[in-house]
Amino acid sequence: MASTPPAPRAVLFDAYGTLFDVYSVSLLAEQLFPGHGQALSLLWRDKQIEYTRLVTICNDGAHYQPFWALTRSALVYAINRIVVPAQPTGASGLFDTEIDRLLNQYRHLSAFPENRQVLSELKARGIVTGVLSNGEPGMINMAVSSAGLEGLLDHVISVDAVRKYKTHPEAYALGEQATGLPASQIVFVSCNAWDALGATWYGYQTLWVNRYQLPFEELGTQPTRTGSSLREVLDFFPV
Repeated sequence: MASTPPAPRAVLFDAYGTLFDVYSVSLLAEQLFPGHGQALSLLWRDKQIEYTRLVTICNDGAHYQPFWALTRSALVYAINRIVVPAQPTGASGLFDTEIDRLLNQYRHLSAFPENRQVLSELKARGIVTGVLSNGEPGMINMAVSSAGLEGLLDHVISVDAVRKYKTHPEAYALGEQATGLPASQIVFVSCNAWDALGATWYGYQTLWVNRYQLPFEELGTQPTRTGSSLREVLDFFPV
């Protein structure tokens, strides 16, 4: 019989994809590259995450690059794969202005509408909150400020401190170090199934926010809970 997990005392949120909508860049991408906006935003995100895994795993992290550098490289790759072949001349390297505009948009990603209400309610209930993100500190702080969430997060934690991206155990361990709590007393919230799985394996209580009605990873482990918005993290902390 499974034991009841301890009552959680803190919440850590993934940032990109969970608090901030990484696909909100598709609107600008469509303006800049008509007919390719959605495909470009999807491939950009997939390649960004693939690059974090490559630089973490290969040669024990010897090829680490900051998240912002990987984000730019992933965008260039996506343009070269999707946009360049569709150009009459087939020329690459001609999109510096478009790249700069999309990267600037990424610094100010749209926040999901329930963020402020949920974080404010957690604050009112005395729950420790934070972000545990692949992003660099400056990158995360800019997104938090742009979304108007300043003052609602007790911790802004970046994996840049250990130069290893999630799902590496050293990345998840930063949450314990910052809060002074064991993972079993922390709820980790992510919209990314792979991240929710990695955090569950590490030992966190987890909420997978399944915004897009997708199946969870088929690797024999389920998150503690599944929901459709951040609001469902409040169920871990009944009044």
